[in-house]
Amino acid sequence: MRAVTITDEILSVQDRATPLPESGCVLVAVAGAGLNGADIMQRRGLYPAPPGWPVDVPGLEFAGTIEALGPDVEGFRVGDRVMGIVGGGAQASHVTTDATTLLRVPDSLDLVVAGGFPEAFTTAFDAIVNQGFLLPGERLLVTGAAGGVGTAAIQIGRLLGADVTASVRDLSRRDELVALGANRVVNPDDVKDAGPYDVVVELVGAASLTNGVLAALNEFARVVVIGVGGGTKAEVNLLGMMAGRITLTGSTLRARSREEKAGIAAAMKQVLLPALAEGTLSVPVLARYSLDTVNEAYERFSAGSKLGKIILEV
Repeated sequence: MRAVTITDEILSVQDRATPLPESGCVLVAVAGAGLNGADIMQRRGLYPAPPGWPVDVPGLEFAGTIEALGPDVEGFRVGDRVMGIVGGGAQASHVTTDATTLLRVPDSLDLVVAGGFPEAFTTAFDAIVNQGFLLPGERLLVTGAAGGVGTAAIQIGRLLGADVTASVRDLSRRDELVALGANRVVNPDDVKDAGPYDVVVELVGAASLTNGVLAALNEFARVVVIGVGGGTKAEVNLLGMMAGRITLTGSTLRARSREEKAGIAAAMKQVLLPALAEGTLSVPVLARYSLDTVNEAYERFSAGSKLGKIILEV
């Protein structure tokens, strides 16, 4: 198989042995693989792959067709269109993964575009539903809302009946974010004035938390930190959090256990896939690059000022 490979922070496409699916796993011929911030960090040596995953082949999400089944796989056949998340190795012509974490790609969705769905929507779904416990009618704030997870969070919030505020620095994206489901789009400096909020999906980090987010919460609000590009350390008014009975939590998805990922996938099948099939949810795509132009793809991702996913077309 052909795989994007990291050697001393340099990207190249190399030939590797095609893996064989173990028990409970499938081999997928990849059609599309989305880029994520974790890939950029891994290239820089800042976010190593979890044990058991390729250390030098990046990629956390993919979509493609099943090419082979390992022993004890149930519910899937060779040729099925599927997508999923892995601990690494998705930016390649083939990837193996546990069948219990797979999602079926609706017939209405382009298979390459589907490669930009799993990581962003799984991360956003887990933050909003499993950690934020968002209820219909509540007020949801998504910071750093123009990225892949941000645009997914906006759509999920709308789907679940929330009032959604999107915070972005580039207000020229307003119409696009409103079309995705944001009730309002604000500059980070205006987040406090647009509050209060019941659930916050914090994709920026410390700079955002201390620039108004923590001062703009309803009682019993839940703040879920899943991005720290704006800093990892913030000064928090604990008395204010105690008085408001605020929950501040956070997580990463990559190192979760197979059982946890399978549980999230099962919930997404019920809540998100029907909406994806009918077009209520979508994957905004900024650009598609071939595997051989992977360096251009990474450069475009790192340049910022983007809305939607960058996808490698394999």
